[in-house]
Amino acid sequence: MRNLHLAPVILSMKRLSLIILCAGILFSSQAFSQSIQILGQGQTLPADQVLLRGLDTLNGTSQDLEVRVGETVRYGHLILAVDTCRVPRGDPAADAYVFLRIGDVREEEPRFSGWMFASSPALSALDHPRYDIWVESCSTS
Repeated sequence: MRNLHLAPVILSMKRLSLIILCAGILFSSQAFSQSIQILGQGQTLPADQVLLRGLDTLNGTSQDLEVRVGETVRYGHLILAVDTCRVPRGDPAADAYVFLRIGDVREEEPRFSGWMFASSPALSALDHPRYDIWVESCSTS
């Protein structure tokens, strides 16, 4: 006779295996997307000032963060480091490409490391349960 009392355990183990498989696919796709470089760097100019916007989804407040390239700032529990910013050569106000590293002070692993684009904030977004960060613009001072 089959052990029917083990059926829920087997089912939950299958679900756990599926979750682990999906997490592996997600992390490998993130690593791939973060290895993409901006092509045609001759068509962009470096900028030294970045305007980010942070949203605290818990209390519904947003804050503009002006950060210089190479600087690290804190927003809530997040630490944001701006490595580089580039803008289109022909129309610098049209878009901004920023390489950011974002971590939570309560965690050891970074939450985000890669390019964010002002024109497409959802393309490469921070995954955090409380905070959203996106690029507004870049400028030269």
